Amino acid sequence: MKKIFLLLVILGFCANFVFAQNVDEIINKANLVSYYAGKDGKSKVKMIITDSQGRKRNREFKILRFNVKDGGEQKFYVYFEKPTDVARMTYMVWKNLGKDDDRWMYLPALDLVRRIAASDKRSSFVGSHFVYEDVSGRGVDTDIHELLGEEDGFYKIKNTPKDDQGIEFSTYAVWIDKNNFMPMKAEYYNKAGDLIRTIEALEVKDIDGHPTVFKSQATDFERGGQTVMEFSDVQYDIGLDDNIFTERYLRKPPMQWIQ
Repeated sequence: MKKIFLLLVILGFCANFVFAQNVDEIINKANLVSYYAGKDGKSKVKMIITDSQGRKRNREFKILRFNVKDGGEQKFYVYFEKPTDVARMTYMVWKNLGKDDDRWMYLPALDLVRRIAASDKRSSFVGSHFVYEDVSGRGVDTDIHELLGEEDGFYKIKNTPKDDQGIEFSTYAVWIDKNNFMPMKAEYYNKAGDLIRTIEALEVKDIDGHPTVFKSQATDFERGGQTVMEFSDVQYDIGLDDNIFTERYLRKPPMQWIQ
């Protein structure tokens, strides 16, 4: 009987170990699919912001992305085109591993480059219901991941921040497509267990063998309102130069890549 009990304990430990390994594998694959397609990429984005009273505002911008290391450091460059109050504004991210990302914003009306503090990564991105961290992605090492199970072709994973300083949520759940590992939905909960925010991929297409989100929506259940992002002219492996992602180009945009 003791041998049987010991065997069950060992089998249980092994099962839990494999389960944990599977969670990490799923998260890493999902991270690669959603943020690291190709060596680099660009897209045009139209953002429709709807406030709690139904009033709408639009933003249009271009995003450039450069992978320094697949699954590791990345650089992002965002150039705003419309409306006039944000035109020529630029935003840049150096995504780091094991430490806070570096972020800058150029405000042409003031001819000012402003460093965005790490504490602002969960702040609204240019007045939308997306936050700065949504643009470049949340580091996979910043949360504890737990596979809750499978639902209708999706992995459901619970994520709990290792450090909750400056974060508006307590936990969040993500639904990842089992076929292509694209995260399709995220629900954010506060400490009371109330749903406070969601992000959903509303439309996904295949571009050069890469599953690509063409329409996404962020909804705020606390303040009300939602923001939809529509992507177009998506291209991968276009040969971007690392030198573009420097402070010099915040003031002088690389027009050959964003026209």
